[in-house]
Amino acid sequence: MKCPFCQHEESDVVDTRDTEDGRIRRRRECAKCGRRFTTYEEVEKEELFVIKKDGRRERFDRHKLLVGIQKACEKRPVSIAQIEEMANWVEGKIRKEDEKEVKSEKIGELVMERLKKVDEVAYIRFASVYRSFADLESFEEALKNLKRKK
Repeated sequence: MKCPFCQHEESDVVDTRDTEDGRIRRRRECAKCGRRFTTYEEVEKEELFVIKKDGRRERFDRHKLLVGIQKACEKRPVSIAQIEEMANWVEGKIRKEDEKEVKSEKIGELVMERLKKVDEVAYIRFASVYRSFADLESFEEALKNLKRKK
């Protein structure tokens, strides 16, 4: 591992820890200049494809998942940590199924399951885009279902 300060190619690992998102955090010390720096390792994940509603396939994009959750949670009391946790949970669920393809509907349902527990307004926002409410009646039906489950 090259030192980011002097570019020397040898360093010693001082500390190793697992992170909450499944990566490995290593504190290193350069053998030449003695400065310390942090590196992260992550397990290479198998390629995962999303089957869209129109039948198209595209690579799973965690960033896209995060952006969707963030939009639903805009101006709501939901922390970045909670959003990250939701994205980690959704990705973990779909990867545990050990399939190479997952339907976008499955991802949407998982996101809504978590949003419902975290923030009901964010849940309704996400559902309105995900379910493409065509009219006021379908929106009202979603609200009634939310109230019933309380």
